[in-house]
Amino acid sequence: MSEIHYISASEAVRNVRSGDHVHLSSIASVPQILIKALCDRAGELQDVRFHHFHTEGEAPYGSAQFSGSFLDQGFFVGSNLRPSVNEGVADYLPANVFESQLMYRSGALPCDVAMVQVSEPVDGMVSLGTSVDCSVAALEVARERIGVVNPNVPFAYGDLIPLDRFTALVQDDRPLITRDYVQPTEVDMAIGRYCAELIPDGACLQMGIGGLPNAVCASLGGHRHLGLHSEMFSDGALALIRSGVIDGSSKAIDRGVCVASFLMGSQEVYDFIHRNPAVAMRDIGYTNDPRVIARNPQVVSINSAIEIDLTGQVCADSIGQRIFSGAGGQLDFVRGAKLSQGGKAIIALASRTGKGQAKIVPLLRPGAGVVTPRADVQWVVTEHGAVNLYGKALQERARLLISIAHPDDREALSRAAFERFGRAV
Repeated sequence: MSEIHYISASEAVRNVRSGDHVHLSSIASVPQILIKALCDRAGELQDVRFHHFHTEGEAPYGSAQFSGSFLDQGFFVGSNLRPSVNEGVADYLPANVFESQLMYRSGALPCDVAMVQVSEPVDGMVSLGTSVDCSVAALEVARERIGVVNPNVPFAYGDLIPLDRFTALVQDDRPLITRDYVQPTEVDMAIGRYCAELIPDGACLQMGIGGLPNAVCASLGGHRHLGLHSEMFSDGALALIRSGVIDGSSKAIDRGVCVASFLMGSQEVYDFIHRNPAVAMRDIGYTNDPRVIARNPQVVSINSAIEIDLTGQVCADSIGQRIFSGAGGQLDFVRGAKLSQGGKAIIALASRTGKGQAKIVPLLRPGAGVVTPRADVQWVVTEHGAVNLYGKALQERARLLISIAHPDDREALSRAAFERFGRAV
C-alpha cells in the first residue's frame, strides 16, 4: 500500500463552506483538532451547523462566542452544551438515535461534511473505534470526509471504513476522553437487585452508563449465558464479560459477540475492544433497529427516566422545558425488547431525586418531553419494587406506580389519582 498522505487540520477544513451541515464523531472520540481549526476560520463562515451524539470535552462551536458562524444542533445534549442549549445559543434536534442515520441517508437532514476520528489503518481499513454511532451514514453521504487518524483509537471490528473513502486525512495523538467507574449508591443497588430478578439466564442485555447500570451489573454475578446487544456499554458490563457471565452463547444473531455502537468508560474498556473479535462496534442503524433487536430472544432493555406520571408517560430528556439530554435509544430498545420472544422493557429510576423531589408524579412538568409513551411502557422499577404496566388501564397503572413510589409521596399521589379519576385507586 502506498504511503498515506496527511495534511494539516487547517488545510483539511478549508473546504467547509457557509451553510454546511457538519457531522462530528461523538462521545469520547470528538475530533478536537478539526474543531479548533474550524473555529480559527469562524470569521469567514456563517451558519455552519453541527450534528452529533453527546460530546465530551470542549464544545466551542456551541458557544455564544461563535454565534452567527456556528449553530450546534446535536441529537443529544451533554453537560458541555446544556447551558448553551437552554440559553438558546445552541439547539437540540430531537431524534430517536436509530433515526439519526436515516435522516442522513434519506437526505431529510443534510450532511455536507463528516469529521471523524479513526484508528490507524489495517489492510487499508480503519475503525471508528469507540464512536461508530451514525458516522457510517455521514461518511456515505458527505461531500467532504475528513478522518483524524489517532493511534489511541482502538481498532474495533464491526463496521470498518476503507481509508480511500476519506477526502482528507489528518494525524493527532491526543488520548480519548475517559470516565471513571461510578460507584452505585444504596438506592441504585436496591433498584439493581429488583432489575436482576426480572432478568433470566440467557437474556440479552441493553443498558447504559452510570451508577444505576453498574448496580444492575453488580447484581448479575450469579447469572449465566447472558448476551449483550446495546447502543453502548461501559465498565460494569466489562466486568460481567470478563467473569464469563456475559458470553453471548444464547443469542440468535451475533452469537458469542458483544454488539454496541459507542462506548464511554475507562481506558480498560477501550483497550478491551482493540482487535477483539468478541466485540463488534456497529452502525447505529443496526444496533438500534427494533427489528434487529427483536431477533435475539429474551432481550431485556434497562433505561432510566427523569420522571414518570401516573399514567406511565416517561420523561427522559428534559426537566420541564429545560433540555437535559435527549431521546437517545430508549424507545428503540423498549420496542425492540417487547418484540423479542420473552423480552422485557424496563424503566428504572429512583423514587426521588437527590434533592428529595418525587420522580413518580401526578403530571409531568409543563414542557416535559415524553420519550417513552404510556402505550409503550412495560416494567417500571424503583428501589421500592417492580411493577408491570403492560396491559393495564389508567387507574390500575396509577395504583401500581403509587405502590413503588417513595412512601412519603404515596398519600399525595393517591389524592391526585382520586381527583383525576373520581375514585380511589
